[in-house]
Amino acid sequence: MTAPEKSATRIETQDLSVHFEDRSALNAIDLSLSPGEIVALVGPNGAGKSTLMRVLAGMLPPSHGRVLVDGQASHGPNACIIYVPQRSAVDWTFPIDVTEVVLLARRKARSRLLPYGGADREAALRVLTSVGMEPFAHVQISRLSGGQQQRVFLARALLQNGDVYLLDEPFTGVDVPTQDVVVEVLRELASRGKTIVFATHDLHQAFTSSNRVILLNRTIIADGPTSEVATDANLRATFGGTSSMFDLVDLMNGTAQR
Repeated sequence: MTAPEKSATRIETQDLSVHFEDRSALNAIDLSLSPGEIVALVGPNGAGKSTLMRVLAGMLPPSHGRVLVDGQASHGPNACIIYVPQRSAVDWTFPIDVTEVVLLARRKARSRLLPYGGADREAALRVLTSVGMEPFAHVQISRLSGGQQQRVFLARALLQNGDVYLLDEPFTGVDVPTQDVVVEVLRELASRGKTIVFATHDLHQAFTSSNRVILLNRTIIADGPTSEVATDANLRATFGGTSSMFDLVDLMNGTAQR
């Protein structure tokens, strides 16, 4: 992908660190995120990817440093920042259907006693259509496949209409058609000036679906375009092991073909 032109910073972190008792989860994170970017956050298990996502979303306070949103210090959740958690964090046996899951995006704007109106349901169907899930609108969520669940998550995020979208492992355990749908939606959002960050273990997906990659292992190892980040030294510093773990030639060829 071609990197977008630089514009005003939407989210910035300054010397951000997170500690859990005597364990350091993140150290000295300095980054800035701009409108129109699709940023892949890549690292091994325990690297702090989910922790960083939660801090950016205002769900977890940093131990040190700070987060700025549109130049203002963040002190908690912000309606303009939409966090999409991992599917494994959700109880998919809960007895509601697909449309009701998507409508949860508008829960805070309504009284618990006031039912969703026709306009709400029409909006829910529109976003379900955009991710290919409109035929499943009245299906119980327990009957969905992993890919279908991820599409429902994405539809709910779209209905929230934020400026920043933070997606935690959106490609894990889903089929290739769903991966393609996710990428298409993220690119469309970025074209409208939204800021996208997705965490992933999948190096190929990261390098082909984003215009910026951040390699993270408790601190930022590398940050920039694929051509600068995808080096043997950076990947070894992030993941450990030997260079044979990373088929960089095929990886870069795959990037060039997208």
